[in-house]
Amino acid sequence: MRDYRSLKVLDKFSGLFQKSGVNYPVMRRILQVKLTMDARRVPTVIGKSSKKDASNDDNSTKTSNNFVKSLWLYILFGLVSIPFILMGKNYIFQMSLLFGVFMFMLLTSLISDFSSVLLDIRDRNILSTKPVDRKTIAMAKTMHILIYMFFLTGAITAIPLIVGLVKHGIWFFLVFLIEIILMDMLIVVITALVYLAVLKFFDGEKLKDMINYVQIGLTIGITLGYQLLVRLFGIVDMGVVFQPKWWQFFLPPVWFGASFETLLHGAREPLFIVFSLLALFVPIAAFLIYLKLMPSLERNLQKLSDPGGRSRKKNGFLLKGITNLVCKETQEKVFFRFAWMMMGKEREFKLKVYPNLGFSIIFPYIYLFSGISKNGLQGLAGTQMYLVIYFCAMLVPSVVMMMRYSSKYKAAWIYQAAPISDHAPIYRGALKACIVRLLLPLFLLNSCIFLFLFGQAIIPDMIVVVLSFILYPVICFAYMGKALPFSEPTGGGQQTESIRMIPFMLILVGFALLHWLALSFNYGIYGYMIVLVLANLFAWKWAFSPKMLQRGAQM
Repeated sequence: MRDYRSLKVLDKFSGLFQKSGVNYPVMRRILQVKLTMDARRVPTVIGKSSKKDASNDDNSTKTSNNFVKSLWLYILFGLVSIPFILMGKNYIFQMSLLFGVFMFMLLTSLISDFSSVLLDIRDRNILSTKPVDRKTIAMAKTMHILIYMFFLTGAITAIPLIVGLVKHGIWFFLVFLIEIILMDMLIVVITALVYLAVLKFFDGEKLKDMINYVQIGLTIGITLGYQLLVRLFGIVDMGVVFQPKWWQFFLPPVWFGASFETLLHGAREPLFIVFSLLALFVPIAAFLIYLKLMPSLERNLQKLSDPGGRSRKKNGFLLKGITNLVCKETQEKVFFRFAWMMMGKEREFKLKVYPNLGFSIIFPYIYLFSGISKNGLQGLAGTQMYLVIYFCAMLVPSVVMMMRYSSKYKAAWIYQAAPISDHAPIYRGALKACIVRLLLPLFLLNSCIFLFLFGQAIIPDMIVVVLSFILYPVICFAYMGKALPFSEPTGGGQQTESIRMIPFMLILVGFALLHWLALSFNYGIYGYMIVLVLANLFAWKWAFSPKMLQRGAQM
């Protein structure tokens, strides 16, 4: 196995691990295996020719890691944050916003991409039979996540750090670097402690459901926190002024921003000093508490393997009715039901998709409430703010992408064993299940609320939106790499895939812009409606044609 450079760096801190009670040589070996497995993950044999696999063998042995290759997108985000550093020396304003952006991106990435690593129990069958204590296993898992977080944070912050060094000097650079390390510690530990609390108080199937609800809640909380952060500052005499409030104690980005004021500007206001102390001591205290509770986290993870006593839901009749309504062919109906049930039971799928569900729930109302705060509820009538309902479809790219992954991917042999000559009904059935199970309920709920707020005049607009929501997943499916549903292993291979969904988000923005453009013409909305009906008829045939499926399999 390859001796990774990250492990060689960890070797320099081996004494600290030993002092904290961790068996360092064993932890290092576990980490080495995990990193090697991440690099060796290849698509399942299904749909991949042996020739292609053979040609890739050389690359696999070089243990290239897809995660590292995808970091360039995070570097672009780092470039976007440069103006925050260059705009002046109002550190409490600039750095609070900058750390808010960093924490938002890293936390959402951790929740959506690394929760499955933190809650992974697949290695228990191997490690539990060996003389390895829980503390070592838990630390190996934490270090596994922190190594990825290091690369991810480095990609986002490397350029801002260099710009800060050139613009503000060495002390700014050092404070910035230390705060970034503390921020990473805080993010990983707080997330782990939240999961530990859920694991502690729930068990069985209820626990698995609660973890998904917690993910949605965390995503909504992060988004709302970021919105609060922006409202901390007021503009007085063309300058940005910090407005102290009691609830700022619950916003860590402000702690980190205040440290720059205290250390570099010599601010001696009690509030800034308290915030600076919180930035230093809370991450360290949280990490020490986490070290103490790590064995408890590993012990409680066992509950996730408990099958529990899920009561059988009597939804067979309803599911059969929905299946007959949206599918015509027999094979399509079979795979619609298959994908429907997998989406309800597949834990890794829910761990990846549900955080995006939180964004889809909260984003329409964030923009709606900003309009209400200015003009009141009465001010909504006659406006086109209902177009924010397009945010409901933010989860579609990640759902379509995650549809290929499963922890039970080895069962995909059934695709080859079954007498299926055409794979189009498989893809079509699974995609329809995604739309009906995840997207349409969200749309129906929001459209009812929007009809109440904006009146029945927007009914044609809601019809246009639902036609767009049926077309959008097909477009995402057509331009993504294809693998049969739930036929590839979950793990490090698809980490950071969520950020690669951004180009597909721009397509959603395009739908909203076309809708807005149609509203500027008399009867334009009805003309656009006809266009969308025709586009749906064409796209649902074109995307599942043999040529497109073959092209997607080669991506």
